[in-house]
Amino acid sequence: MFTAVDTVSEEAMFIIKCLFIDNMAKVSWRPGTMVYPLPAALVTCGADREEWNMLTVAWTGTICSDPAMCYISVRPERHSYPIIRDRMEFTINLTTADMAKATDWAGVRSGKNYDKWKETGLTPIPGEKVASPTIEESPLSIECRVKSIVSLGSHDMFIAEVLNVRADDKYIDPETGRFSLESSGIMAYSHGNYYELGKLIGKFGFSVQKRK
Repeated sequence: MFTAVDTVSEEAMFIIKCLFIDNMAKVSWRPGTMVYPLPAALVTCGADREEWNMLTVAWTGTICSDPAMCYISVRPERHSYPIIRDRMEFTINLTTADMAKATDWAGVRSGKNYDKWKETGLTPIPGEKVASPTIEESPLSIECRVKSIVSLGSHDMFIAEVLNVRADDKYIDPETGRFSLESSGIMAYSHGNYYELGKLIGKFGFSVQKRK
């Protein structure tokens, strides 16, 4: 049985913690883009079929819930940049493992030199709320209208309002109406590599959920 004399003092515990921290393997790197994983999205743009184009974008995400808003960041030298800037709208198409090759190809080739629809085999269909097309093979497409453009450096950020969301009905449960995006083989991008979504760990709030 331990006595008060046997217990570790607060000072000793502090020393032990400091020694532990000193031995932790943390390496400092210069500032860089290290927030991963990210969506490997295909962004579509253009006012008509002659202008319709797509580009691969990983710098994208949600920035507001109500009103629903998101962003994409694009280099000004990209072929799609002036199209998005002039039309002030675009569509974010999420991609799947089956779309991996097309997604990568669209990111390393320019629409200035290639017909990306022909080369990738992806199918453009007219948008509902915007002129930019939806990719038929995408499980989820988000139609956006640009609210502002922020010049940041290497990229310009297009801040946009979400006008419409188009979901592939084959991932919707006809009885419950639940949309099962995870069953589509949704794809993510991390440090130059593409990954398919992994196993379920929990759902939002599971850490405080009461057991039945």
